[in-house]
Order: sequence, then C-alpha cells, then structure tokens
Amino acid sequence: MERLSGSSAVPAHLRGGIVALGNFDGFHLGHQAVVGRAIERARTEGRPAIVATFDPHPVRFFRPDAPPFRLTTLDQRQELFAAAGADAMMVFEFDAELVALTARDYAEQRLVGLAGVGGVVTGEDFTFGKGRGGNTAVLAELGRELGFSTDVVAPVTLDGETVSSSRIREALQAGNPREAARLLTRPFAIRGLVEPGAKLGRTIGFPTANLRLGNYLRPAYGIYAVRGRLPGGRLLDGAANLGIRPSFDPPVELLEPHFFDFSGDLYEQEIEVQLIDYIRPEEKFDSLDALTVRIAEDCERAKAMLAR
Repeated sequence: MERLSGSSAVPAHLRGGIVALGNFDGFHLGHQAVVGRAIERARTEGRPAIVATFDPHPVRFFRPDAPPFRLTTLDQRQELFAAAGADAMMVFEFDAELVALTARDYAEQRLVGLAGVGGVVTGEDFTFGKGRGGNTAVLAELGRELGFSTDVVAPVTLDGETVSSSRIREALQAGNPREAARLLTRPFAIRGLVEPGAKLGRTIGFPTANLRLGNYLRPAYGIYAVRGRLPGGRLLDGAANLGIRPSFDPPVELLEPHFFDFSGDLYEQEIEVQLIDYIRPEEKFDSLDALTVRIAEDCERAKAMLAR
C-alpha cells in the first residue's frame, strides 16, 4: 500500500480514485462502513480506492495541551486500511494552512487539484473547511460543480448507541477492553519500542518488556491479560502492568508486559501489545515478596482469561 501526502499531487495511476474521507482514528465499525463503501464503489467502477486521514488529529491542533487520546498510530491505520482492501492512504497534515482553507478551497485545491478524486465517501457527521463551513450537503454541491461524486454512510449502531471513537475511549478508561474490542472488531493495541528498564522483573522471575505510551489514550491503570505481537508476527500470551508502578520510586508511566513461556532479548525492537482483559487496578505493596506473590496470581488469572 502506498502512503500519500495530502499536500502533494497524487500519482497518475491513483488519480480518479474513490476516497474515503475522515479521521478514522481506531478504525472501528463505523469507520469500516465508510471505508468499505469506498472500496466497494472503487472496485465496481474500476477505480483506485484511497483512504484519507488527518494527522495530527484536529483536536491536537486546536487544543495542543489536551491529554493523549489516540487509538491508533499512522502505521497502524495504514496496515488496517490495507487489510480492508484500500490501495493507498492519503495523509492530510492538519496545520494552519489546511485550517485556513474554505470548504470550496479545500475541495478545489486538495480534493480535485492535488488528489484528482473521482468520488468521495464520508460519514454523516463529516465537516471540513475553515470554521467547519462545509458538511456533507456542501460537499455534494461542490461535487456536482467540480465533477466528483459523493456518498454518505449512516452511523453504525450497537445496542442502540452509535459506535464512535469517544465510546471506545470511555470503555478503555473504564477498564473494559472487551467492550472496546467489540466496537473496534479487534483488541485495542499499543505499539512501541522496547526500552531497557531496571531489570527488577528478572530478579523475581517475571521479566518485562517496557514500552512508553506515547500519544496513545491512557486506559485505566492496572493489570491486564495481554497478547503481544513480536517482529515477524509471533503472538505471545502475557500479563502486563499499565500505569505508574506505585510500589517504586520515582513513578514512571509504562506498559510492562510479561510474556509467558518466552525468553529472549526484545530491547530496541518494536512490538505491539493487545489489551484483552482487565484484571485489577494498580496497587502499592509493602514488600517485594508480597508483590511477587500477587504477580504470580495475576499471571494465573491472565492465563485463565486468555484461555477463554
């Protein structure tokens, strides 16, 4: 799959494509419906299928001090779009230049001029242009004038509620990764480079791989049953602490998975850790022995959860 810049001209072989346009952070059921419609139309019409996303997220641009909230990185989104059948991912850099474009300018300069779109597919709540001056009705009018088709996909609902990134974030912050996975259609996963740590886990028989949380949303702090994907695709079951490790000073925010039946060096390698189930909140222990006993118990609970 090709990664394209939304501020550069699209290569000739991808012009005239059907473009799914949105943030698509998380690529949940609702996003999948929009992208699926674009891919279906592209295949029917013999056109390229392109998924366009924004980076940074508009919230980050307008509220730079907002707490981390991302559900996926660009790399994760690209892999998900490719697996869905898209030919390319287009990344619109959400910056002052983009924000200053009116809805018409955006359609003329970015969608038609640079991207050469043949059609655009969005969700019902999509807005664009300076001051959110454009919506799906404006987009359809501009499409008729500028020569591209438009298609609007209704929200997807589960249990009578719209599937949304906000709903997924709420589930994760409540310590309910299974609900988040139901809306995402896969477990929420944090990807990062393994960093060297204090190696205390090795001394008590539970070595861990230490990952920074970066720009990801902070799920509820606590102990999780997890699965790790190593370079090459190998999957490992494990248990992980996500949080600030209250038994140790100074507090450091990390995701620390311990993988069962694994021995090896993962330092400086990129791994992905899927949060499968929540075991308990973080806890401060008075002794290393007490901590070791609890970790052993957590690992047994994680094994039972993962076996289900």
